Amino acid sequence: MDSNRLILLKTDLRGQMNSITNIHLKLQGRADRFNSADEPLLESIGYQIHNLYGATEDLLKVVAHYFENNVGDASQWHSALLQRMSLEVPGIRPALLSSQSYTILNSLRGFRHFFRHAYGSNIEWEQLQINLNKALTLKALLEEDIQQFLLKFEASSPSSLDR
Repeated sequence: MDSNRLILLKTDLRGQMNSITNIHLKLQGRADRFNSADEPLLESIGYQIHNLYGATEDLLKVVAHYFENNVGDASQWHSALLQRMSLEVPGIRPALLSSQSYTILNSLRGFRHFFRHAYGSNIEWEQLQINLNKALTLKALLEEDIQQFLLKFEASSPSSLDR
């Protein structure tokens, strides 16, 4: 990867992390008022967890665009993208996600699926609290993952930076 393309990758990652940060701030504000009896607040928290997962998935797609440019089987692309970003692709790129981030994101992916398809269902506040706690830890993990990803990538042999 040439230096200009690396600059663009870093810029795109930073831009997507800004979106994730904004959602995280909304979640944090709602978490501070968490009340199991406040149904609109619970729905709002669920919506923001949904948004956080979507924004994180977009972050993963940024990396896929720069390196693989393909996420595989259309029917399973959400899980395939998540799994692929937890793996090193030898000679191409290091893993983006730590095992801890992968585990949290895979759980949030399940919550997002429920949230998107549970028409007319009430949100169980216990499950929402569990997913909220996971969501609130995600931003710091992603920041560390990106930092480690870029360090490993930049430390790789000069020939890999010239692709």
